[in-house]
Amino acid sequence: MINYGLYLNFFPAAFTRVCTEQICPNRDDYSFYESMGAAVIGISVDMPFSLKVFREQHRINYDLLSDYNKKTIHEYEMYHCNFTMGIRGVAKRGVTVIGENGKVAYSEETANPGAQVNFSQLKAELIAMAGN
Repeated sequence: MINYGLYLNFFPAAFTRVCTEQICPNRDDYSFYESMGAAVIGISVDMPFSLKVFREQHRINYDLLSDYNKKTIHEYEMYHCNFTMGIRGVAKRGVTVIGENGKVAYSEETANPGAQVNFSQLKAELIAMAGN
């Protein structure tokens, strides 16, 4: 088993259709990420109690963390300054894999917040990393 440490799954807002469609496949494919040695963490600027309810309602089997102060989304350049409908300062839709060396090994953000992350590419990248 490889150990890449962290797979950060950034999403703009809990309880929205596209974000739910982003978070739930990671729940369903959790064993794949686990076999790659990647701890999955979802990150949004939602309040912790909102994320707790979202996690419970959708039976999410990994942690969802609140970046309410927007520190992490800035650090990983996943800050969306003008999301939609005048909403500002949420996480972009994207993924980042942090290698065991602490450096970004893979990162993707969607150009459009309504577009989904390319999970097939993410998995292919993890498999390729495991082969090296």
